[in-house]
Amino acid sequence: MRKYSALPNRPLRPRTTIHSPSQILPPKVSFEDPAMTVMTDFQKVTAFTIDPDVSVDTAARVMRRRKVHLLLVMSEENHVLGIITSNDLLGEKTLQCINARGISRADALVRDIMTPEDRLEVISMDDVMHAHVGHVVATLKSKGRQHAAVVDEDAAGNQVLRGLFSCSQLARQLGEPVETIEIAQTFAEISLALKT
Repeated sequence: MRKYSALPNRPLRPRTTIHSPSQILPPKVSFEDPAMTVMTDFQKVTAFTIDPDVSVDTAARVMRRRKVHLLLVMSEENHVLGIITSNDLLGEKTLQCINARGISRADALVRDIMTPEDRLEVISMDDVMHAHVGHVVATLKSKGRQHAAVVDEDAAGNQVLRGLFSCSQLARQLGEPVETIEIAQTFAEISLALKT
């Protein structure tokens, strides 16, 4: 059997950073390009996740550090429980939670303001494979959303989150703003909007 020697060790230097996987995106796309060119593909890059019992302030720090506007809220079993966005953290949702529960911001948790899984809509990867960037923009505008999740299925037919579309990424790749207007989807959201 071959003898192996130990690799040399050295001290970690101050200000050492970490490699982050990055998806290579085309610098410029048009509305006619394949939708896949603007999707963050979780088969190629790591999805940024957070625990539901983390404070909203911690979630905000994670977003700033990762330079993202959305985190997937995951269970211990690695199931998607919901999403939390920078708009949730900076907007009315957090203030309403704090006021309704009579708590300080430091006590507000991700689970208190996230959009739960039962309120999320997804796009099928099969549809994305045949779509163009223009279809993605039209979808985000029609739903008044900043993000759209994409799912495929595993061998057992269970949904698996495959990727994400983001208005900010679309705008960077298109070289023009992608404006969406938040649309209330449920009676509760409409009622809430009327009160504010």
